[in-house]
Amino acid sequence: MKTAYVFPGQGAQYQGMGNDLYEQFKQARAMFEEANDILGFRISDIMFAGTEEELKKTKVTQPAIFLHSVILATLLGEKFRPDMAAGHSLGEFSALVACKALSFEYGLILVSKRAKAMQKACEIEPSTMAAVLGLENDMVEDVCKSVAGVVVAANYNCPGQLVISGAIAAVNEACKKLTAIGAKRAIMLPVGGAFHSPLMEPARADLEIAINQTPITQPVCPIYQNVTATAVIDPAQIKSNLIAQLTAPVRWTQSTLNMIADGATDFIEVGPGKVLQGLVKKTCADVNTASVEING
Repeated sequence: MKTAYVFPGQGAQYQGMGNDLYEQFKQARAMFEEANDILGFRISDIMFAGTEEELKKTKVTQPAIFLHSVILATLLGEKFRPDMAAGHSLGEFSALVACKALSFEYGLILVSKRAKAMQKACEIEPSTMAAVLGLENDMVEDVCKSVAGVVVAANYNCPGQLVISGAIAAVNEACKKLTAIGAKRAIMLPVGGAFHSPLMEPARADLEIAINQTPITQPVCPIYQNVTATAVIDPAQIKSNLIAQLTAPVRWTQSTLNMIADGATDFIEVGPGKVLQGLVKKTCADVNTASVEING
């Protein structure tokens, strides 16, 4: 019996997130205030009292979810004993900080740079993502290859749910073809760009320099990284996978299955929402899932 801690990515944010932690815990307050200083703006104010629109901006969303997750893991203290960990896209940075491979300050700086680099890449070419439900992965991949323009499989979330990413016209064309061959749904997502696709190359190049300059050490447990879906503890490999992550798909289904094969029986989600618990259950109904509970 092993416990896997999993950390959510963009899309898990909600208005008021983290306010209860700030009010109840001195350590949480200190971390939020440190984050405000590092970022140069009061992200805590936006998290606690900002509008949905303000919270949806990539430069706010990514650090906000990272902060919520890392503060929760920190407040667990001695109870945080992961046998393995993984994070969905942005969540990989939260996992690395929680598992002591990356300091809180360096993690937040990287997440902020990542968010800004992704936002910049989004502005170069109009692009989007779409969730495809009810088809085998290889069928979706084959359709993407048949479409002119950039469109690729981006998030392997759970069996029967694959997100595609690319230029707007190419994603639209792929959605039509996928619906025609039997997809239950092909839904355009409310995102600002084609994350985890070749269109993120400018962001990858920007982030590569920052990641290579950041000290990363061996984590306290294996991290199942998005790019390979396998257990990684070597700092050089962690860096390489983090750099590749922006243009490579998130292999979440494969990561979940590999963690289960390596003994994971319990999955605990650390951060806002319960999205990952749902994906894990859809991948394997037999495992236990839960959220972090912190009592003041």
